[in-house]
Amino acid sequence: MTTLTISLPDSLKEFIDGEVKAKGYGNVSEYVRGLLRAAKEREDDARLEALLVAGLARGKDIPVTPEFWSELRRDAATILEKQKRPGKKRAKR
Repeated sequence: MTTLTISLPDSLKEFIDGEVKAKGYGNVSEYVRGLLRAAKEREDDARLEALLVAGLARGKDIPVTPEFWSELRRDAATILEKQKRPGKKRAKR
């Protein structure tokens, strides 16, 4: 694990210490990691939304039927299985 050192004004340090205690984090590092994970998740969600909107903008209508959802679940399961395999890394887009 990499160490990152940052400088904060006293007011922010006090705020973070209060958040750590109030929200049950074990230490400041756990709190900051939680903030970073949440920020990454928001970025991932925004990227997914942009891709979905771009797909919708293509104008190709797809009927949303029970078969559509079954195929979508199968495709998603296949993608997840490929990502779980050791030595395989997700392709960056």
